[in-house]
Amino acid sequence: MTPQLIATVLLFAPLLGAAIAGLSGRRIGNIASQSITTGLLFLACALSWTTFLGVALGDVPDFTVKLLPFINVGDFQSAWSIRIDTLSSVMLIVVTTVSALVHLYSWGYMAEDDSRPRFFAYLSLFTFAMLMLVTAADFMQLFFGWEGVGLASYLLIGFWYKKPTASAAAIKAFVVNRVGDFGFALGIMTCFWMFKSIEFAEIFPQIAARAGTTWSFVGRDWSAIDLACVLLFIGAMGKSAQFFLHTWLPDAMEGPTPVSALIHAATMVTAGVYMVCLLSPMFEYAPMARTIVTVIGAVTALFAATVGLAQNDIKRVIAYSTCSQLGYMFFAAGVGAYQAAMFHLFTHAFFKALLFLGAGSVIHGMHHEQDMRKMGGLWRLLPVTYAVMLIGTLAITGFGIPGVDLGFAGFYSKDTIIEASWAAGRENPAAQFAFVVSLFAAGLTAYYSWRLAFMTFHGKAKWGEAAAHADHAHDDHAHDPDHARGDAAVHGHDDHGHHGHDLKPHESPLPMLVPLILLSVGALAAGWAFVEYFVGHHQGEFWHGSIFNAATNHILHEAHDAPAWVVWAPLAVSATGLFIAWYVYVLNEGMGARLAARKGPLWRFLYNKWFFDELYEATFVRGARLLGDLFWKGGDQKIIDGLGPDGVSAVSLAVGQGTGRLQTGYVYHYAFVMLLGIAGLLTFALFQFRG
Repeated sequence: MTPQLIATVLLFAPLLGAAIAGLSGRRIGNIASQSITTGLLFLACALSWTTFLGVALGDVPDFTVKLLPFINVGDFQSAWSIRIDTLSSVMLIVVTTVSALVHLYSWGYMAEDDSRPRFFAYLSLFTFAMLMLVTAADFMQLFFGWEGVGLASYLLIGFWYKKPTASAAAIKAFVVNRVGDFGFALGIMTCFWMFKSIEFAEIFPQIAARAGTTWSFVGRDWSAIDLACVLLFIGAMGKSAQFFLHTWLPDAMEGPTPVSALIHAATMVTAGVYMVCLLSPMFEYAPMARTIVTVIGAVTALFAATVGLAQNDIKRVIAYSTCSQLGYMFFAAGVGAYQAAMFHLFTHAFFKALLFLGAGSVIHGMHHEQDMRKMGGLWRLLPVTYAVMLIGTLAITGFGIPGVDLGFAGFYSKDTIIEASWAAGRENPAAQFAFVVSLFAAGLTAYYSWRLAFMTFHGKAKWGEAAAHADHAHDDHAHDPDHARGDAAVHGHDDHGHHGHDLKPHESPLPMLVPLILLSVGALAAGWAFVEYFVGHHQGEFWHGSIFNAATNHILHEAHDAPAWVVWAPLAVSATGLFIAWYVYVLNEGMGARLAARKGPLWRFLYNKWFFDELYEATFVRGARLLGDLFWKGGDQKIIDGLGPDGVSAVSLAVGQGTGRLQTGYVYHYAFVMLLGIAGLLTFALFQFRG
């Protein structure tokens, strides 16, 4: 098979699986549906690795396959195409590898759900949309994939649509992303206005020449390329759950756990990071936009890390860690270290998918209980899950030994980002802020990650019914009002998971454990195996120009020359976070519960996620409702309808009712009226005669 044919097959294999399972799933049954979709995903995964090895590490040159025309209106020309270079091939293996393993994992996790054909069809549809996004050759196809993953995520988050919280979470994700997508669409329009094209191959060569283009507005000239990049980044803020547009991400936990792994680990939420790196030729000439990306990314990393400290739902803790790690990726791109951002995206896919699926294994073993306060002592009963979760925790905290360059996946990628922000910070105040935040957030990441591990697998077992009553006083606080219980719906359990308290936890079946073991290999070795290619000495030959760095951008080179204190600082803060978590949740078990029981102002602030949901409810939701009522009741009903159709009909009704009273049906009334008429005519005649 030629590389072009391989790319075409791998792109459309998930779509074929989605069509078969979605249209014929009831006819062919559960086993056939999940077998076909999973088989086609593993085929796409194998072909993606073949493409990656050929393009990124082999001799296959970059290529574009034009499939068919899409939109041709004047200068606006778009065609369905498959663009393959190192950047897109990296995303191909990330998307298809995680998706294939999620498909396999779902065999065990969704075994008792009767809607498996629909579920597997949605998974495959999501994967196809993501592949369309990462292989786009122009903004139109990028936007198609962008909206496609939004639609598929809506379907997956609200998969258990009979559960009100799941439907509400799906709608929230859809609406919040529409806000970001409005900015994204405006950014595409700005690019077309500047370059008279939406094709990347035509836009990128023009950027240097048009970098000085301005747009006049409110009496001031604005940098057009900065404006375009800022608008495009607003789209990334929604899709990748950055500060201000992040509120949909934790609520998306209402979907089944495999969905959380697929959406939040490696695919949809990383689309924004990929887009910024893809458009590095534009962002390199947009310093204001890069500063905004840096600041928003750093604030997001800090915000999500602090909120993760106070969450008790095992999936929500991991969801906020995703949000925080995405912040790292964005501020890496903001300081110009696009390669480091993609490297962390790559390694993060393995250990975050591992953590989410590992959490799903815990939830499955705990009979769909998600509250970490009701777990404890599970390491003996779930030994494989415990081992892989331990690997994932070491990877996300970036455990490794500087100097000997030996560590888990996150050690190589996250430390590179921290060193790059230090290097950029010598001349860039925003990068200085990002560097300080990166170290602080690394310590917080270690704390909440080990808190999750200790509360779940160590300490006193709280999952027995008697133990649950005995330890009730040690709970961190009263039951979470927004506690996610979406996964319980698969078995019809109530929102509190009470059906499983008296059952002994158990290890997950083999279809769930195999993906965990494979992902743990990636969490162990992905950083070590690829560090030299992504950000090391071979990165120039590896990327083949698919990521652009201006002649003045030497951030990666300077990052490798960071002083010893910068190199060792991440390990120091991570070790500090580990020690504090061990002291609070192992050495002094119950200390965390007692601290939370006080419900101090800091705890309330973090537990309520900086009160963003309440703030948005009070401003945007209620404000929109008040504005709608004003236009509806005041403008539409009272003014338009009152003066228009309702007013006219009211006058007609009044006139009709008034004249109707004259029609009494009595002869003497009519005779009297006739007499009045004759008298009137005679009076008129007399006046006329006199005249």
